[in-house]
Amino acid sequence: MINLEAPKKAGALINQAYQAAAEVFRPISRKYDSAEHTYPAELDMFAALLDGLNSSGEGGAGAAGVRRSNDKEDKKPSNRNGANLNVVLGTIEMCWGDVGLLLSMPRQGLGNAAIGSVATDEQIKRFGKTWAAMAITEPGCGSDSAAITTTAKLDGDHYVINGEKIFVTSGQRADSVVVWATLAKSMGKAAIKSFFVEKGTPGFEVVRVEHKLGIRASDTAVLRFENCRVPKENLLGTPDVDVNKSFAGVMQTFDNTRPLVAAMGVGVARAALEETKRILTEAGVTIDYDKPPNTQHAAAAAFIQLEADYESAYLLTLESAWMADNRKPNSLQASMAKAKAGRSVVDITLRCVELAGVVGYTEETLLEKWARDAKILDIFEGTQQIQQLIVARRILGKTSAELK
Repeated sequence: MINLEAPKKAGALINQAYQAAAEVFRPISRKYDSAEHTYPAELDMFAALLDGLNSSGEGGAGAAGVRRSNDKEDKKPSNRNGANLNVVLGTIEMCWGDVGLLLSMPRQGLGNAAIGSVATDEQIKRFGKTWAAMAITEPGCGSDSAAITTTAKLDGDHYVINGEKIFVTSGQRADSVVVWATLAKSMGKAAIKSFFVEKGTPGFEVVRVEHKLGIRASDTAVLRFENCRVPKENLLGTPDVDVNKSFAGVMQTFDNTRPLVAAMGVGVARAALEETKRILTEAGVTIDYDKPPNTQHAAAAAFIQLEADYESAYLLTLESAWMADNRKPNSLQASMAKAKAGRSVVDITLRCVELAGVVGYTEETLLEKWARDAKILDIFEGTQQIQQLIVARRILGKTSAELK
């Protein structure tokens, strides 16, 4: 039997996250959307809250990692006590408040998810408490992560990193960054590794901060590395190049971050639906779930359809997190959740703006802001098109070379 409800043990976490979203995020949402690039000082007090959510298991509200059991003798490895599911449920609530503000939370960068996923136990102890951004995308390399050109060459006890990264979330504010670079271009994607680089390291420069359509509370930066030397111990995981496993290791990060981005989309979509339902109700539109949609007001019928779209994205997102908690390979489900939630949140928020009429298009409500915020959730951590490719390859059993 499938239980489609959130676990009762997650109730306190959900309530805590909801209260933070309602009492802090929502009231300052418009303020920091208008004051782009201004750090939300109100978030400092919530660093402890997010740290508390992290203690729910081996991970946290935005910084968990999907770790696999390395114990070959462990035939039945235990699950992670709902840590990933807690992360997803907390993220949904916080993004119901404001997705840009969640992305600005200290010590909750996407680089933390990379550390949690592929770092050794010793590295997690050293780097786990930092605020880490994640740098993958380059000027000539977007969705195809395997095509990155940033290099890392071993020189004695250090790796020398050279390259440029763009669209790095929290790239300016974070304390450190996890950089994807290749050990040898001739060896292809198997030589791609991730490196932990602290701010202030010589050769590491924040070039500029981007102006954006949405999530304006969050900073998005361009980073440059010129002969940047980092200790060889800062290579996350193993330095060995294995054509069968190396790139899969760094890509394992996405098994965690894609459900998180899906959860962000679910949270924003829920916020838009709740506000739209309030507006329609005040306008005298009755939504009756006991009647066929085609026998109701056109706005009510459209709203019911949007809610169904939301529910499917929500359930796919929970499934991908549940699988990670139970140590089941979730790459397919993570991409399905990301693809569905990314598309749904864009469709839902834009349709909600339309259903609300003039009220939805002005700044009288947050509907227009949520519509702007939504688009990035269909783009970063792998675009809609890339997710569909991944899903098709997994279902058909094709390689990236066989199905492009």
